[in-house]
Amino acid sequence: MSLLSASAGAALPTRIASGEELPSLAPMVEKTAPAVVNIAIETRVRAAQNPLMQDPFFRRFFDMPDQAPSRRAVSAGSGVIVDADQGYVLTNAHVARNADNIEVTLIDGRELSAELVGLDEEVDLAVLKLESAEDLTQIRIADSAGLKVGDFVVAIGNPFGLG
Repeated sequence: MSLLSASAGAALPTRIASGEELPSLAPMVEKTAPAVVNIAIETRVRAAQNPLMQDPFFRRFFDMPDQAPSRRAVSAGSGVIVDADQGYVLTNAHVARNADNIEVTLIDGRELSAELVGLDEEVDLAVLKLESAEDLTQIRIADSAGLKVGDFVVAIGNPFGLG
């Protein structure tokens, strides 16, 4: 038996025991995916320094610069467009914190610069504003008060830029 036929046999059933069709999340994903964005963050990080090098005598003796060397660090995250008209994106605070440069990639491949406009470390939320954003799709924020244990919920994101 080939690997392909073995994996095909492991497909999920399309009907439950009562004969009803299983619900599909595909229509919901198709509707919401255009509002999901990939976020690339660039920061400058200072290199760790030996505590002795904080002493001016040692820095002068070893001809060390006054500032610790820094390097460029790049990280990635995900967010959702919550206001298409204004270009606002909701993401996590840990994604956008300390960002020097923020680039947002939409599902259609457009890359837009963004600015951090709000940050709440306690709840780990950040708001970004896309520059020169047109033809955006926003996601509707729902009220979770109506949910019950056992209801379908979906976490959707694109932190690795895979679409």
